[in-house]
Amino acid sequence: MQILKIILLVIVVIIAIPLIIALFVSNDYKITRSIIINKPQQEVFDYIKLIKNQEQYSKWVMTDPNMKKTFTGPDGTVGFIYAWDSKNKQAGKGEQEIKKINDGEGIDIEVRFEKPFKGIANTPIHTEAISANETKVIWGMNGTNKYPMNLMTLLMSSALGKDLDESLNLLKKNLEK
Repeated sequence: MQILKIILLVIVVIIAIPLIIALFVSNDYKITRSIIINKPQQEVFDYIKLIKNQEQYSKWVMTDPNMKKTFTGPDGTVGFIYAWDSKNKQAGKGEQEIKKINDGEGIDIEVRFEKPFKGIANTPIHTEAISANETKVIWGMNGTNKYPMNLMTLLMSSALGKDLDESLNLLKKNLEK
């Protein structure tokens, strides 16, 4: 009977520790990465504002080349929706919508996840002219995770940052061909 109590106590502690830690972790997260691309700002912007081009550089969009995709509206305009549905759990199901465009400067995209979990994230992509033929691209992801899912923020930051870096490197490679 004593062993059973100890096992039960250990299980309670294993469950309680992450829940207690989550009390002290912010619900909000923000990850931002950047890269310099050797192309003029307008040329870079004209490429990134077309969400369908993410099929060539976004690690997330490239996760499952066989996913079902649907498009609503004209690409590169406010209100355009790129929806996906995949049997691959890494890709899941969801949609991204262009919410705002500052011509030549940036695009604000809202991503709505349905599977494997529900959630909303904002993924702004902005450009800054460094010189006539150099552009800094800043890509981020931010959102809110409710308790206790906010604990995942600690794990997400590193993984999402790595994915953003990989995607930006592909973007640079594609544009500098």
